[in-house]
Amino acid sequence: MWSKTDHPQGAARGGGVDILMYHSISGGGGATNIAVEVFAAQMEVLAASDVPVISLDDLVAARSGGPPVPSRSVIITFDDAFDDFARSAFPVLERLGLSATVFVPTGRVGASETWAGASDPPRRLMDWRTIRDLAGHGICFGAHTVTHPDLMALPLADQKRELVQSKATLEDHLGRAVDHFAPPYGRASAETRRAIAAHFKSSCGTRLDRAGAESDLMDLPRLEMFYYQSPARFAAYLRGRGQGYLRWRQTLRGLRSAMVKPWAQGQGSLTARPQSGAPEA
Repeated sequence: MWSKTDHPQGAARGGGVDILMYHSISGGGGATNIAVEVFAAQMEVLAASDVPVISLDDLVAARSGGPPVPSRSVIITFDDAFDDFARSAFPVLERLGLSATVFVPTGRVGASETWAGASDPPRRLMDWRTIRDLAGHGICFGAHTVTHPDLMALPLADQKRELVQSKATLEDHLGRAVDHFAPPYGRASAETRRAIAAHFKSSCGTRLDRAGAESDLMDLPRLEMFYYQSPARFAAYLRGRGQGYLRWRQTLRGLRSAMVKPWAQGQGSLTARPQSGAPEA
């Protein structure tokens, strides 16, 4: 694990950070589900690599003049706080000495998903007791609104209510500051991002890319890890290869975004098929 006291050659003020995006670690179908054995293999590849795992706090601090982060690093994130995180993902992370940030839609804690794009059958979210326990074991929790809406479909006043209430609820339950946010479906207009910036230090979207030194902290891109289910492909990417595959995925993602609602993307589509016909580099 990377330490803030480390200053490796090539350390940077926030460049070259791959923010990994997960949702559910389960055997369900669709791009928001990854089998536990696949997740474990991905994390083992990461732990065996020379790429350090940092936190969103580290990235924000580096941008604010704090200790620089390594020139190549990884942040692990999960959207929606499904209860399979506690059962399936956390034991793998704990065994390998890794941590993560989990974004919580606070109005559904302890209940099942009901939002657009929910799985069938719906997946259950962690309860507050589990969330507090995981926070005590080093897992960071961020806000993901209250009701998991498409923020851009709401009036600005309602958007702000979703931001403020989700942050306040998490802070009340955790007894600590909540500084990080992820908008549902990655959807946030410039006006929405300004509202997010009034309450949070970072916001993770769903744009497929690596975060660089100039990336907007209120619109950080992430890597959809469904596309890296092959341990060999993920290992090659961590070694600095696979840019051709990433560009190919970005192209498909862009085409898909122009045709399909964000909550339907990756559900049985070409973009949800992780390997076939893909370039190797």
